[in-house]
Amino acid sequence: MSGRTRPKSAGNGPQGLPGISVTGRRAGTFCLLLIVALCAQATRIQVFRADELDHNAANQRLTIERYSQPRGNILVGSDTVTGSTPTGGRYDYKRTYTDGPLYAAVTGYSSQAYGNTQLEGTEDDLLSGTDGRLASWAVWDAVARRQNPGGDVYTTINRAAQEAAMRGLGSQKGAVAAIEPATGRILALASTPSYDPGSFAGSTAADQVAWNRLQADTDQPMLNRALRQTYPPGSTFKVVTAAAALANGVVTDIDAPTDTPYPYVLPGTTTPLVNDTSACDRAGLSLDTAMVYSCNSVLGHLGVSTGLDRMTAMAENFGFNDPRLDIPVRSARSNFDTEMNQSQVALSAIGQFDTAATPLVMAMVAAGVADNGTVMRPQLVEKLTRNDGTTVRLSRPTRYKQAMSPAVAAQVQRLMTDVVESGTGRNARIAGAVVGGKTGTAQHGVDNSGTPYAWFISWARPAGSDQVAPVAVAVVIADSDATDVTGGGLAAPIARSVMQAVLAG
Repeated sequence: MSGRTRPKSAGNGPQGLPGISVTGRRAGTFCLLLIVALCAQATRIQVFRADELDHNAANQRLTIERYSQPRGNILVGSDTVTGSTPTGGRYDYKRTYTDGPLYAAVTGYSSQAYGNTQLEGTEDDLLSGTDGRLASWAVWDAVARRQNPGGDVYTTINRAAQEAAMRGLGSQKGAVAAIEPATGRILALASTPSYDPGSFAGSTAADQVAWNRLQADTDQPMLNRALRQTYPPGSTFKVVTAAAALANGVVTDIDAPTDTPYPYVLPGTTTPLVNDTSACDRAGLSLDTAMVYSCNSVLGHLGVSTGLDRMTAMAENFGFNDPRLDIPVRSARSNFDTEMNQSQVALSAIGQFDTAATPLVMAMVAAGVADNGTVMRPQLVEKLTRNDGTTVRLSRPTRYKQAMSPAVAAQVQRLMTDVVESGTGRNARIAGAVVGGKTGTAQHGVDNSGTPYAWFISWARPAGSDQVAPVAVAVVIADSDATDVTGGGLAAPIARSVMQAVLAG
């Protein structure tokens, strides 16, 4: 059929491909791009933004998952002081506490509505089961998004010491910290007034009412006064000053007269540094006599003679000026100023001016003296375990600082035992034990108008023992209705009861 022209196919595209129009090809390309974009977006969300979205405040899935099983426990000795109970609500379980107010300064709280604090906060991953160390096969657990059973936290707390501390504090506003000097294990950590962390552990209206009531309480029961509050340490700081003077050769014999004049006038001023007893009102008193009667003039003068740099170094050996003192809960920073004139150094040397300390750090002072000059890092956690009891982490004693030589520490030990045997610390004496201590009554407020803070720091060991004292204690009473607001009158009996509890165990 010559002469006929073959008709052009209507379906040929520009490349001569049959059946695909220009419009169809463009549509196909567009759809392919959409699929690629969709895959890219899904990858971005599911891979690169997964963690961000998991922890978004609007995402309740993780919160629901967190409370879908019982929380791991916190233990004192072999006894659990926490638990979990079914709620029958949106969140399957909520936290419960055994003797909640007794251990609140140790455990903190775990609340569905208000988060976690103290050990409940620092060890939250382990307690909630999200800690990677709990996984039997981490990769598979991550892929399957399987939640492991919560692990347990074993504390270093001694139940008898904790009970003695809380019983001694009673209705007073104050705190106790007790340490085992040779290891740094915290034996008691008490703060009053206390609170029940189980009263707001859930997310109901009743929990909110309990929380609001605690927040509005002017006595601040949720303030951990043992760790998070600093106070002028008053004359208990004289232990640090005595250690600094002895370690730096300013004093070589604690029984020899010092060159302290009377009256001792603060350098650069016309103001004498007054004493609380006439027994201190004479020149040349020995360091031992000055500690027994808590003479401001002598210790203020020795602080100036030792010098700011060396006083600062000794204070920092005991934990002052450390912003990261974690046990693992972070303690507030205790303060000893690094820039002062000489009159301010004199006041700081007797625990006044801007000097401020937590009870924990003052317990470290007593413990360092008791442990022959070695200050151990304080620790509140004995070990972490899986729910089957296998150990995840075991805490080991760690040296914090070598504050002084054993020879100097022996001299300071004698100073502290003399305070208890024949000085202001008589209320801390224990039959059958050697006790060293130092009282403190710290003024504060405008023109010293506030109720003084009553302090006592101490250590004790069985009589005849040459071992390191098994307990060192710091007690502060921040507010009391007592008429005798002194360290010897208020704080020393509490320290004695805590030390007795440890010695009896």
